[in-house]
Amino acid sequence: MLILLPPSEGKTRPDAGPVLDPSLLRFPELADARKLVLSSLMETSASPDAQAILGIGASLAAEVARNTILDAEPCAPAHQVYSGVLYDALGYDSLTARQRAAADDAVVVASALWGAIGFADPIPAYRLSMGTNLPGIGRLAAFWKAALTEPLDEYAAGRLVVDCRSSTYAAAWRPDPGMTAAVNVFQIRGGQRKVVSHFAKHTRGELARHLLTRGGAAPATLEQLRSAAAEKWEAELVPAAGRKPYQLNLILPEDHQQQR
Repeated sequence: MLILLPPSEGKTRPDAGPVLDPSLLRFPELADARKLVLSSLMETSASPDAQAILGIGASLAAEVARNTILDAEPCAPAHQVYSGVLYDALGYDSLTARQRAAADDAVVVASALWGAIGFADPIPAYRLSMGTNLPGIGRLAAFWKAALTEPLDEYAAGRLVVDCRSSTYAAAWRPDPGMTAAVNVFQIRGGQRKVVSHFAKHTRGELARHLLTRGGAAPATLEQLRSAAAEKWEAELVPAAGRKPYQLNLILPEDHQQQR
């Protein structure tokens, strides 16, 4: 099983840690592409137009400034650097040692800066989104699609893919639709099913945690995935259609309240 997560918009800067060592990141085939994006990001972040190019407001100027010294910033495992609703719901720190090992193996995080990384890969906190048109690189989703397709296709071959990415990050790599389930979250409101974006990230994090902590073997087929999800939610599986993968729809009840 492969669980694909989006990065968090905000990152938690480590108080201390080693500086970036690109050789420690998963998917070493991406080294040259990562070097290009990192160099462009550091240079762009030092320019007068940095905030406009990166789509970042003045309140985050310090994070833009930190982008200029990413090669000297302290690093920590990705599961510590990425923060926010989804990662809080996954709760890596509260997993057992065995469950953490399973998470480190199963989880891959999509990234505008790194392309794709493992959950335990040591990275610095940075600010960059996949929708950015980066000078010298272009649209990052298109840039990474060219770089990611071969290594990730090979890595995912024969594995069930649980895709929790947002559409912006999903555009950078499309796994085999016959072995992939994109996770959608709905809530019943007034007797009708509605998309609920404010619950979606949290629920996807809960799903990732459930798949990593439940007893028994990890799901290996799409029906096993639906069955595992149904242990906690109302879950339905919509068949793949063309290049569109299977859809795993999690339906929350009308009285659902996000747990904290």
